[in-house]
Amino acid sequence: MDMQDLSGKVAVITGASSGIGEATARLLAKEGVQVVLVARRKDRIDALAAEIGESALAIETDVADLSAVQAMVSEVKARFGGIDLLFNNAGMGINGPFADSKPDDWKTQIDANLYGVLNCTHAALPLMHGRAGAMVSIVSSVGGRYGIAGWSVYNATKFAVVGFADALRKEVGDQGIRVSLIEPGSVWTEWGHNVPEAVMRERRESLDALQAEDIAQALVYAFAQPPRVLVEEILVRPVKQITP
Repeated sequence: MDMQDLSGKVAVITGASSGIGEATARLLAKEGVQVVLVARRKDRIDALAAEIGESALAIETDVADLSAVQAMVSEVKARFGGIDLLFNNAGMGINGPFADSKPDDWKTQIDANLYGVLNCTHAALPLMHGRAGAMVSIVSSVGGRYGIAGWSVYNATKFAVVGFADALRKEVGDQGIRVSLIEPGSVWTEWGHNVPEAVMRERRESLDALQAEDIAQALVYAFAQPPRVLVEEILVRPVKQITP
């Protein structure tokens, strides 16, 4: 099968302290990729970098803070010269009826889920030019296709990144930069924020939810395609998840 050799490539992984981020970093590192672990939880990414070894670098960064993102990308440029993969994985959601929601919670979700993607992508794009097979990958959700009661603001952010990805693809495709979207359904992660753990566990058990490694494999599959090939969109969910 005609796939890219990923050894020596440089990947920036946001939300690297999450289950999906960790699984993706481990899988990419096994493929010989230099992984840059980006998250706010320094202890988690430091531990992951120590586990992976020399092919991992941890940089504590809040993706909602543009100046912090620019500083992180500058460090990547100084160390590695460029970026082959930006995996926009950071995100969060707050559950509840919109009528009872708080503007501060709107901002928290928009900052992480939308501005985080905008900040990181804008800073990384100049470092992707001329690198064969360079790719911006964005994690959306089934909630970026279907509205789900109780998740209205989260849905809004995920619908937004779907539109952003489609427009960006049309802007940078002729420069050889690929833009790929991953839309996971239910996954065994710590995601859920203010939803009781027992409720999330019951739902995931009933659906036989995906593992973080399943999403990591989808990302690596898309990235490893030949530079001429764009896997534009991957919607992946448990077989039993027949509704959003």
